[in-house]
Amino acid sequence: MAGNLDIDALTALVESGEIDTVLVCFPDMQGRLVGKRVTGRFFLDHGVHELHVCDYLLTVDMDMEPVPGYAAANWDTGYGDFAVRPDMTTLRRIPWLEATALVLGDCIGADDAEVPHSPRAILKRQIARADALGYTIMIGSELEFYIFDDSFEDAAEKRYADLKTTGRYIEDYHIFQTTKEEGMIRAIRNGMDGAAVPVEFSKGEWGPGQAEINLRFADALEMADRHVIYKNGAKEIAWAAGKAITFMAKWREDLAGNSCHIHSSLWRGGEPVFAADDAPEFNQWAAGQMALADDMTFFLAPYINSYKRFQAGSFAPTRAAWSLDNRTAGFRVVGKGGARRLECRIPGGDCNPYLAFAATIAAGLHGIENQLDPVPMMHGNMYEAPDAPEIPKTLRAALTALDDSAPLRAAFGDAVIEHYLHTGWWEQAEYDRRVTDWELRRLFERG
Repeated sequence: MAGNLDIDALTALVESGEIDTVLVCFPDMQGRLVGKRVTGRFFLDHGVHELHVCDYLLTVDMDMEPVPGYAAANWDTGYGDFAVRPDMTTLRRIPWLEATALVLGDCIGADDAEVPHSPRAILKRQIARADALGYTIMIGSELEFYIFDDSFEDAAEKRYADLKTTGRYIEDYHIFQTTKEEGMIRAIRNGMDGAAVPVEFSKGEWGPGQAEINLRFADALEMADRHVIYKNGAKEIAWAAGKAITFMAKWREDLAGNSCHIHSSLWRGGEPVFAADDAPEFNQWAAGQMALADDMTFFLAPYINSYKRFQAGSFAPTRAAWSLDNRTAGFRVVGKGGARRLECRIPGGDCNPYLAFAATIAAGLHGIENQLDPVPMMHGNMYEAPDAPEIPKTLRAALTALDDSAPLRAAFGDAVIEHYLHTGWWEQAEYDRRVTDWELRRLFERG
């Protein structure tokens, strides 16, 4: 299952007036949807082939600041265009937006090839590597978020202080508390189903006002596409309801963070490879991810704030160990038979799914291609397992590990790695020059 429209169905809906706008989008480096709103008629006449956008969109930071120093696009090159070529298999209606359809596209350069540092292209190359070995990669991503009674506008005016979550107490699996949130959560669940992003269930999470909505697993590219449509759509639905939500990894120091658990498995010929307990690929897949855990952490945790989530006793991992059905481990083995899979618990809700999935696949294939043996599975409380390797504690440490990673440089290409290292070091530098509220409170009078 991909989108729920084809070109003939869209043509009929445009001609009847049921659709008058087509969102032509692509994921940027932060995993946000960017693009253009195109009139239905123009899309049918011209936009179905490709649209042009400024190439700076894959060199800006979260504030849309044109970051200097990229080789791919800069002031010296004049910030030209690349094309967005719609992938018509992703065409779907967006029921929470009036008379609107959406299609995701690939970024195409002047050489008529996909822009190598575009997130969708990076993931597609890793999928192609797996396909060449006869494997299909199936992934499910589980996103958590907090819901606030404040609107996005009110939250900004309050400088994100003294925000009111929709719950007052830990609501993990609580039905009564989630009933209070059901108006918006139901709108998200039903909206996603209507947008061909099938939902399994929703539940309360560990923080007050924290929710999780789990999507059906799919092949890696389809799952990444669903992930970004869902994340963007959930914000739109919350905004329309006068609420705010956040997926940031750690919005408050004393509350649980927002995770994005990534469940991965290999399939061959429509059958799950990991179903057999003695499947060598399962151990090799896990071994590769643990071997490259440091190397790939930047693609799982891309911001300063991401690393504040890794706290003992918070259900976020601190060590890159694996264990059977153990939520204190960085890698959790779950499911039996055809449902057997490896859950990576390192990513936060702030990750770009295309990059996180690509890194997961590259690391797993590294284990298979080199027939790696995993370290012994651990048991008990991983927070108190000093022999297990720690997850990088800072963005600096993660960037250094990525810079030194021969396997990920081989998988992604040096130019792509250098592009994203530049992104990460800019993020670090932007933080380093800021004076925080914590510093003022601590030092203004007493320092």
